[in-house]
Amino acid sequence: MQEFDIAMQEILEYLHSKRYQDLRNYLDELNPADISELMEELYEEEAITKEELVKIFRLIPKDLSSDAFVEMNPEMQQALIDAFSDKELHEVVDDMYLDDTVDIIEEMPANVVTRILKNVDAETRRNINIILKYPEDSAGSIMTIEYAELHPYMTVQDAFTEIRKTGVDKETIYTCYVTDKKKLVGIVSVKELLLSNYEDKVGDIMEENVISVNTLDDREEVAQMFSKYDFTALPVVDKENRLVGIITVDDAITVLTEEATEDIEKMAAITPSEHPYLKTGVVETWKQRIPWLLLLMISATFTGMIITSFEDALAVHVVLTAFIPMIMDTGGNSGSQASVTVIRGLSLGEIELSDVGEVIWKEIRVAVLVGISLGVVSFAKLMLVDHMMLGNASIDTVTALVVSGTLACTVLIAKFVGCTLPMIAKRLGFDPAVMASPFITTIVDALSLMIYMNLATLLLGL
Repeated sequence: MQEFDIAMQEILEYLHSKRYQDLRNYLDELNPADISELMEELYEEEAITKEELVKIFRLIPKDLSSDAFVEMNPEMQQALIDAFSDKELHEVVDDMYLDDTVDIIEEMPANVVTRILKNVDAETRRNINIILKYPEDSAGSIMTIEYAELHPYMTVQDAFTEIRKTGVDKETIYTCYVTDKKKLVGIVSVKELLLSNYEDKVGDIMEENVISVNTLDDREEVAQMFSKYDFTALPVVDKENRLVGIITVDDAITVLTEEATEDIEKMAAITPSEHPYLKTGVVETWKQRIPWLLLLMISATFTGMIITSFEDALAVHVVLTAFIPMIMDTGGNSGSQASVTVIRGLSLGEIELSDVGEVIWKEIRVAVLVGISLGVVSFAKLMLVDHMMLGNASIDTVTALVVSGTLACTVLIAKFVGCTLPMIAKRLGFDPAVMASPFITTIVDALSLMIYMNLATLLLGL
């Protein structure tokens, strides 16, 4: 963090003293991601004006400027685009990979998109429009068409000639894709080419067992394949197995980060946002949170109705009221443990819908062990501490049994509800993350109170 502050001071010193060549040389030594972060911090803290922001960007060496631009947040990108001349905009976009250009376009307002498309060549514009037509959550929407393409009849020497001629504009050349009449027939790495004789045919050394994805496959499932197979890139084909693009590992990481953030927000009963926390307005944050809170508040009225229906019983044995928060909290926590575990398993593909029986059986066994443990500890605490040491006459053996028995039953019910609701949601086509802590807690609260009150009625004769 200290190095980051020093870098900011260095930039400001060079800028304000008009030592532009020194600033250019300084920026040339930085990583594009660091340049982007430094510019964002300076601009957001109002240490530099919009005009100075543009001036700094223009001083970034050409081979770094497009990469730094890609790393910036949409607000910064739009501020720079507004200040760019058409020539500057064309140069920046022309040096960017196609998938990065598409990502930026998707974040920009219509007037900015129109200007970007006006300043790219016809072929790039056509390719952008092709990718934009794919569904937002599909593999096609995150792919790039900038890949190294070879043919099986090429010799290794021909392959190197092709890579040298076209590789500079490709997003990756470490893995080359072998096509025959546009159909994907194999892959070959540059390492394999280097270790082969110049006369060898690409078709003889390529790997024919190629793992690929379809343009309409879910992008989250595709991104998880990178972790499973340790890929750096993954080919994307159409229905006829024609190669239409590739997805690189950096795009997969972005998808996984976005999906994880979305799941966390849903699990906390918050409508997912596309903007960072500090860049989301108060009203927008309120809109994200209030619908869920209203729904949960209304659903929680069932808990109040259950307590009201047992008012007379609680009036006779008032001490039972003191244990309601403990029972409800234990149930909510138990259900959350099960739901979060299952939701995560579903997200990573570790659990399938067909595993529902195995999941329930496992959670029931866990619930029995947890329930017995909590019940025994609770009974011992009530009898030894509350009854004997503190001398609370209201707590007797039967009351302790009611509380301990309710805890054990509540854990069993909570674990069952917690593991089944996410799988039911998945089966119905909803995001399992919706069925997380808030919903589980609300349902389990009502069920635990019903168990508590009925068990008390049965054992205490209320």
